[in-house]
Amino acid sequence: MLKNYQHFLSFQFAVDEINKNPRLLPNITMGYQLFNNFHDSNSAVENSLMWLSGRGPTIPNYNCDRQHKSVPVIGGMSMIVSMSMATMLGLFKVPQSDSFASSFPFDLLADKVQFPYVYPMGSKEFTLHLAVVQLMIHFGWTWVGLVLSDDTKGEKFFNDLKEEIVRNGLCVAFKEIVPPQFDYRHYEQVKLFSRITASSSNLLALSSTIFNFGLHGKMLVTTSSWVFSEMKVPHFTDFLSRVNPTMHPNDIFLKIFWESAFNCKLSEKRPEEIVYVSCLKNVSLADVSPLYFDTIILDLSSNVYHAVYSVACALHQMFQSEEKEVSQLEANPLHHFLKFIGPVNITSDESCEHGASKAAEIYDILNFKSLPGRIEALVKVGEVIPHDQGISINEEDIDWPEDFPQTPTSICSLSCGPGFRKAAREREPIYCFDCIPCPDGRISNQTDAEQCPHCPEYQYPSKERDRCLPMTVTFLAYDEPLGMTLACAALCFSLLTALILGVFVKHRDTPIVKANKRSLSYTLLGSLSLCFLCSLLFIGRPNTATCVLRQTTFAVVFTVAIASILAKTITVVLAFKATKPGSKLRRWLGSTASYSLIFTCTLIQMYLCGIWLGTYPPFIEMDLHSEPGFIVIQCNEGSIIIFYCVLGYMGFLALGSVTVAFLARNLPDTFSEAKFLTFSMLVFCSVWISFLPTYQSTKGKGKAMATVEVFSILASSAGILICIFAPKCYVILLRSDRNTLEILKRTAILGEHHIG
Repeated sequence: MLKNYQHFLSFQFAVDEINKNPRLLPNITMGYQLFNNFHDSNSAVENSLMWLSGRGPTIPNYNCDRQHKSVPVIGGMSMIVSMSMATMLGLFKVPQSDSFASSFPFDLLADKVQFPYVYPMGSKEFTLHLAVVQLMIHFGWTWVGLVLSDDTKGEKFFNDLKEEIVRNGLCVAFKEIVPPQFDYRHYEQVKLFSRITASSSNLLALSSTIFNFGLHGKMLVTTSSWVFSEMKVPHFTDFLSRVNPTMHPNDIFLKIFWESAFNCKLSEKRPEEIVYVSCLKNVSLADVSPLYFDTIILDLSSNVYHAVYSVACALHQMFQSEEKEVSQLEANPLHHFLKFIGPVNITSDESCEHGASKAAEIYDILNFKSLPGRIEALVKVGEVIPHDQGISINEEDIDWPEDFPQTPTSICSLSCGPGFRKAAREREPIYCFDCIPCPDGRISNQTDAEQCPHCPEYQYPSKERDRCLPMTVTFLAYDEPLGMTLACAALCFSLLTALILGVFVKHRDTPIVKANKRSLSYTLLGSLSLCFLCSLLFIGRPNTATCVLRQTTFAVVFTVAIASILAKTITVVLAFKATKPGSKLRRWLGSTASYSLIFTCTLIQMYLCGIWLGTYPPFIEMDLHSEPGFIVIQCNEGSIIIFYCVLGYMGFLALGSVTVAFLARNLPDTFSEAKFLTFSMLVFCSVWISFLPTYQSTKGKGKAMATVEVFSILASSAGILICIFAPKCYVILLRSDRNTLEILKRTAILGEHHIG
């Protein structure tokens, strides 16, 4: 009763404003009659007949009242009551400005065929679902549970809301239908709320039937009556301050309301069992607690207020029209004008002379607050204008439920941060996804990324894969410790080889130098010195010239060295065999045969290198993928088949040297160097056999590959140098007493006797 009386006060206030407005219905005073239908359809029909028949007996189709009855009817606070009134009043073409039907354009009262004389006060385009979606978007609530009333209103609202939710990419976690009269003792209905509580959605909308149910961890967004929630009228509070039982002694409803709201008694007569306090005189309705009464026009009261103004505007336009125009209209001309009157925007201070303007659909956002004095009330914290896509909220004024220390979130999955991408879950809504790290070589620098793009060229992903970093150019440089060490080693070994060559040249007439074919020793030492130096081509920033020269130079110089060893080995064997009487091998002991062998072997290698350079030569390349974060500048070998042919050819020569040296292993050590040659070739083969798998495993890794090749060149060359020439240098420099012809001859004789 307390809230319903506010609807009547809104009605009174509208009539009072219209009568005081000189621009609206001038020289005409608006009045009204009040009938109580007790929210009952039978009473509504009975009162409608009473109104039609007058004060006498209720006789259909007969009016015995001498006074003119009211022009239209404003009534109906429920759909059933409104339909009952419309059925009766429609028979007599009485205009009915309905305050309930205005809220629901989808209900039966919107049927103009069945109810042609009902004029809803609400907008024809009901946009509450748009306002709800805008609120969800504002707070980022993408995972929402819907709790709807089990009636036509709930079904229609769900259909409209679902379409808008899908269009904006939001998701419905669940939909539950709640009966209008909820029974907390009913097992199935208790199970329903268990399902709601167990849902991952933190946001529920829109049924008011679950207000009294404890939904811990959930937040409820609802509407108070599914209509415009608030209408600001400047002078309504002043009107309330003037309303009191003294000024309106005949208002029996005011008396009941007053005593209930202020908990006092107006009359002196008190029941014996209860002691009442007399009502104060200096109070007004503006002082009533918000628990009982709102000093602003809310909910259905706004429709009552608009209904009165719409009727007034229709009457105003009818009276302002020419009498001739009005006479040509239907029997009740008011119908014509009511058809074109919508909710009037009274706050714009416009008159009805030039047509009533429709009020903008504005929904107030109310926050349920606990005020001092154990008072609970709805406080406005913002508003939504659906058609303008406008929403304004003062979030600092919002009191969130105690389960949410800050702005609540309602999402199916947490956002994927940078470095991750969203992966949709099979058979689940789009807002339900998993966050998976970006794969190697890709990044995501934004939240909820759908894809992980590649970094631009010459950039690489960070460790967190959330940004791209510039790549660093890398190669085996001279100024880094590894490159500097290898370069120094190459120079030192080359210098050492040159020193040994100088020793051999200085002691060229000594027996040990002569006995080992000194011309071949000079050639071998010179080629070894160049072998050490050619490793420098693998150090430093590669370019086209070094890429072409490094492998071919290495191959040719090493071929000369191995061919020289092969020639020395053959010469040693032939020299021992030629000492026998009548041997025909003496003619092969000359320098011509040895150098012809070296030249032939080297020419074959040069031919292979020529084919290599002429078909698919080495070239410089920039590798962006082998080492993350680095641009590896390296030499691509071009034709890998010819590259392995070149290495294989050197291996073939080395194998031949090992075989010949092995056959001469029993020759006297002092006379020949067969054992040293055999060991040097074994070292050489071991190094390069190890090189091949290591080279394959480091291929494409730039610096590592160059290091392996330089180390193999230095190790194999140093092995040959040390194994062959270290014993000779020891004798020449430290044991000169053994470097005599007599010792060599004695050793040779002993060797021959031992062999024989």
